[in-house]
Amino acid sequence: MFPEYRDLITRLKGEGTNARFLHLFEKHNDLDHQVKALEDHDAGGTHAEIETLKREKLRVKDELYAILRQESAAAGT
Repeated sequence: MFPEYRDLITRLKGEGTNARFLHLFEKHNDLDHQVKALEDHDAGGTHAEIETLKREKLRVKDELYAILRQESAAAGT
């Protein structure tokens, strides 16, 4: 996710100073695992449930991207 911001992501995770970023990053990973589990293991999830999770994951990803762009601009990179 966002290879162009790999160093910035590593820095933000390591510093732990942006609580919103950390929360969203963990939420995105959790949603990713939920979607994969439902798709791969036929865990009883309906198509609608999977699509809802995917939409939420995309919303979270958009928020993460906005934070990364803001942090990148603030750092002058």
